[in-house]
Amino acid sequence: MASLLVVVPALLIAIAVAVVLPTLPSLDRVTDYHPRQPLQVVTRDGVEIAQFGAERRIYLPIERIPKRMQEAVVAIEDARFYEHGGIDWRGVARAVVANVTGGRFQGASTITQQVARNFFLSQRRTFERKLKEALLAVKIEHELGKDQILELYLNQIYLGQRAYGFGAAARSYFGKPLEELTLAETAMLAGLPQNPNYANPIADVERARVRQRQVLGAMHDQGRITDAEYQSAREEPLHLKPAQTVDVHAEHVAEMARRLVVERFGEQAYTHGYKVVTSLVAAEQEAAWAGLRRALIDHERRQPWRGPEDHEDLPDDDAGTAEQERAAAQALKDHRDDEDLRVAVVLHASAKEVEVQLASGDKVQLSGEGLRWAQPGLSPKAPAALAVTRGSVVRVQKQENNKKTPWTIAQWPAAEGAFVALEPGSGRVRALVGGFDFARQPFNHATQAWRQPGSSFKPFLYSAALEHGVMPTTLINDAPLELPDATGPTGWRPQNSDGKFDGPLTLRQALARSKNAVSIRLLQQLGVGTARSWAGQFGLDPDRQPDNLTMALGAGSTTPIQLASAYAVFANGGWRVTPQVIDQIIDANGKVVYEVLPKPAPPESERAIPARNAFVMRRLLHEVVVSGTAARVNQALRRADVYGKTGTTNDAVDAWFAGFQPGVVGVAWVGYDEPKSLGSRESGGGLALPIWLDYMRVALARVPVAPDPAPEGVVDHDGEWLYAEWADGGAVQEIGIDEAGEEAPPTEPLPAASSP
Repeated sequence: MASLLVVVPALLIAIAVAVVLPTLPSLDRVTDYHPRQPLQVVTRDGVEIAQFGAERRIYLPIERIPKRMQEAVVAIEDARFYEHGGIDWRGVARAVVANVTGGRFQGASTITQQVARNFFLSQRRTFERKLKEALLAVKIEHELGKDQILELYLNQIYLGQRAYGFGAAARSYFGKPLEELTLAETAMLAGLPQNPNYANPIADVERARVRQRQVLGAMHDQGRITDAEYQSAREEPLHLKPAQTVDVHAEHVAEMARRLVVERFGEQAYTHGYKVVTSLVAAEQEAAWAGLRRALIDHERRQPWRGPEDHEDLPDDDAGTAEQERAAAQALKDHRDDEDLRVAVVLHASAKEVEVQLASGDKVQLSGEGLRWAQPGLSPKAPAALAVTRGSVVRVQKQENNKKTPWTIAQWPAAEGAFVALEPGSGRVRALVGGFDFARQPFNHATQAWRQPGSSFKPFLYSAALEHGVMPTTLINDAPLELPDATGPTGWRPQNSDGKFDGPLTLRQALARSKNAVSIRLLQQLGVGTARSWAGQFGLDPDRQPDNLTMALGAGSTTPIQLASAYAVFANGGWRVTPQVIDQIIDANGKVVYEVLPKPAPPESERAIPARNAFVMRRLLHEVVVSGTAARVNQALRRADVYGKTGTTNDAVDAWFAGFQPGVVGVAWVGYDEPKSLGSRESGGGLALPIWLDYMRVALARVPVAPDPAPEGVVDHDGEWLYAEWADGGAVQEIGIDEAGEEAPPTEPLPAASSP
């Protein structure tokens, strides 16, 4: 009888094996492993910008997976992994007995069995699936070595947070590559395969801690770590990567990269492991992103309080603290949080003090200066109808290094902005920020927003004037104008931004002070057609510039990236460049499938402007940052090799700053999507220039001052650089001034200067 109890089950199992064995799938998926790998976008220095695809995975061959990570996984998942042939027979026996006797299915699968399940089988707990799993495990062990099997497991297993494999999990949970993890962090990840949704540290840090200590205990018991390592890892505090953070903020560039790859490779872009290497520099991109957000938040604080974003009903005060906190967390569930402008719901509010709960669950007190903007009890300018009350959903901002007012109420900026920086020699983009927040507004203002450049257009007009005999020493009358050909019953009387007319000024002084009247007289001197054509030499679209004198005030249109490439012509000595954001596309095997190669130096015949024109313009634009409307640049950077021009359109609808150092050009823009005034006291120098400075402080931190030797064809005449043929006279001496010092009609311009 006893023998029957052994023979019959064995016979049944043999029959089952004979039936199932022919139905087993081919092992091609593991012997020729091609994991689903997302599209990855990185900076030129290797920092990840984004991943696109359903699965986050960073495939790592076994030799690149730290030994400590391998040991931790084996210790907790399959201690006898290197000894068995794919099946832990003691575990199988327990499972078979339990299944035959009707007990609970039990027994731990080996790592090889888990590989079989993950690649070929469903998760249903049936005898058939378990049998197939065991048979597949034996086949896998016959075909592959232990290191190959472990490599498959460590790259394929799901570990929560959309992360597949331990390379992706290290990034998702700790924000760093696998090889940089500590023992405590390694053990935390090794504990995830058992139940990644239940015990991951983002979902529940305490449950994850329990599992981590089980891993450390297994490693200690098996002699894989010492007593000291075990104790130290148990006590080590964990520093998780904050939720919703990325390594570097370049969402608009990531979208540009995604579109390019999808256009070339279709839906394979999301599964075949392509990597896009952009031209961005990580630290500079972060500086540009932070600078733009800081400027827009600061501008918003000068605007009227618009009131809470929303209102949520909270339980009565007698509901208890725990219930209040749960209700507050639930109220914020559908409101998107932000790294700077934290979303919060008001728990308690009085005329002079407010308590809020953040989406993280932390509570913050606001009072005094931190609340004055919004609460009528603190400011007579705060409308009573927009007061913050219990249940109000608001934004709050942490004030770093401000002990007196650590938190302040805030509101989401209504204005938008853009910044782009590129190398004037190659056109490679070093930083690009397309707006305040990509999730709310994916429109790329850096590449798609056509806006009036205002006074940032004037250098192109001045450059054209140099070629027609107007030198830096030429006197132009800064006096009122009434233009007879202007529309309207009283004619057009353009004003200067400072509200003053200063009389005769040199060309240098006029550009530094950004005098509108001077620019109009220059355009009269040149002719509108000549100036439009010259602007086209820089890559600006002549058809987007008005065919009248308003062109002198920058009433045409351009984009930030187009304006940056135009200013690059001044920076690089006279050559047009094409902006470039993508350097390479690399496939999963490391093969370069797309690359933008450096272009050879163009011949002199392809120059946009003469080298001497670019040189003299740099001298004039340096004066702007030393004594003119952008003098803040010299105060902040104290460099002899920086140049630039502010730009503010009528009624401060658009605010610009375009500036450069020989190695990098940067352009910042601020404005509303629906054009309207940014404020009567706003300007390019006050709004856009701070963004440029925040970027340049980082970009130029270790860059030596660049010399600017004079090219052929210019001479130093009493401290002013002039074209050689006009150094002793013959250039235009005065514009708009008669013998009595009064208004005079435009003089006939000289022929264009000959190239040196």
